[in-house]
Amino acid sequence: MLSFDAYYHDQSHLPMAERALVNYDHPDSLDSGLMAAHLRALRAGDVVGVPGYDFATYRRTGDVELVEPAELVLVEGILLFAFADLWELLDYRVFRNCPEPLRFERRLTRDITERGRTVASVKAQLAASVKPMHDRYVEPHAAAADFVTEHGDDLDDVTGRLMAELTLLAGAGAPIRP
Repeated sequence: MLSFDAYYHDQSHLPMAERALVNYDHPDSLDSGLMAAHLRALRAGDVVGVPGYDFATYRRTGDVELVEPAELVLVEGILLFAFADLWELLDYRVFRNCPEPLRFERRLTRDITERGRTVASVKAQLAASVKPMHDRYVEPHAAAADFVTEHGDDLDDVTGRLMAELTLLAGAGAPIRP
């Protein structure tokens, strides 16, 4: 499994006050080139080193997680589909719709507990960048996904339907790749 969250650009070259001003909800904040290289390497049977990222300091940690190639590689990330080069490397695309109030609640909890943010700063960021970037770079891709599920759908049912789809793909001779 690869998480696109590991591929944020390192911002250690900026003073901390400037790092906090970067729009991390915009696709430019992510290193899609490195993710694409890693997906190609996994397809070629190579091990990749996924960078560690510290969201409190906006920098890569220097840690590397080794990921081995596999017949099925799951890749997750809310901005993943915004990149044509990544879109083309994915054989099957799943989109999970989540209502805006729940997205906000999850982000608020995460940013306060894991990233030391305040309620006011999370609300300001939501209005300034999170919602506009979601509307522009995330939501439009739902219609083009191969499989769409809604928040609240029974996860056992979703898993069963998804596995049936993937089994059909594999049975049809289509390789199941990242």
